[in-house]
Amino acid sequence: MTALVTGASSGIGKDIARELNRRGIRLIISGRNESELEKLRDELGRNRVKIIAADLSKKEECFRLFEAVKPYNVSILVNDAGFGLFGKFKETSLETELEMIEVNVMSVHILTKLFIHEFTAKNRGYILNVASAAGFMPGPYMAAYYSTKNYVVRLTEAVRQELKNEGSTVSISAFCPGPVDTNFNNNAGVKFNLSGISSEYAAKCAVKGLFEGKALIVPTALMKLMVYGSGLVPPMLLAKVAGKIQSRKGDVK
Repeated sequence: MTALVTGASSGIGKDIARELNRRGIRLIISGRNESELEKLRDELGRNRVKIIAADLSKKEECFRLFEAVKPYNVSILVNDAGFGLFGKFKETSLETELEMIEVNVMSVHILTKLFIHEFTAKNRGYILNVASAAGFMPGPYMAAYYSTKNYVVRLTEAVRQELKNEGSTVSISAFCPGPVDTNFNNNAGVKFNLSGISSEYAAKCAVKGLFEGKALIVPTALMKLMVYGSGLVPPMLLAKVAGKIQSRKGDVK
């Protein structure tokens, strides 16, 4: 089996690549930081890992990546590329938010759609879309980021039901962790009050859930309670609570 992992130069994406490699799966790793990808390839074995650097904030790069991996008979797609941004919606950078939407939403949408065509034609394959527990609620002070993860969750759920309705064996899952100890927090400009799980543990949960065919993969009992309990809370109250939690992550006045 061969897997394509985007966002593999750091964080959860890198550890998902490691976990897949541990299971004997060949890898194509992608990301913006080619030097970090090369370090990962050296670690995992140059004969088992191929690098395709790509900036998935650009639509044409998403299509280029898809075309580049066609000869390798990919049967696992991991859409991990993404980032966040903290701050009041009226003050955060529109340019950064648009880039976030392109990476977190557009690239996931394009690659999921292209690989669904490939996988359903063969009636086999796995897709793992890395979302977040944030995908089940509004997120004041990270409004754009939470919205992108809402999109990923709902897209995954909808496509999964379509596949089920047509009797396809192709599996698509959304990975929805809470805080994870990666460089994501520094890049987003936030700090969490809840203790984060390790990236290694997150990756193990994600890959295990993927091969078990789970629709939503939520590590830890606390996150399961938050995710599945969020549907019982009125949206405006959920937004208020989420806003209070978010405001403690950075300097919001």
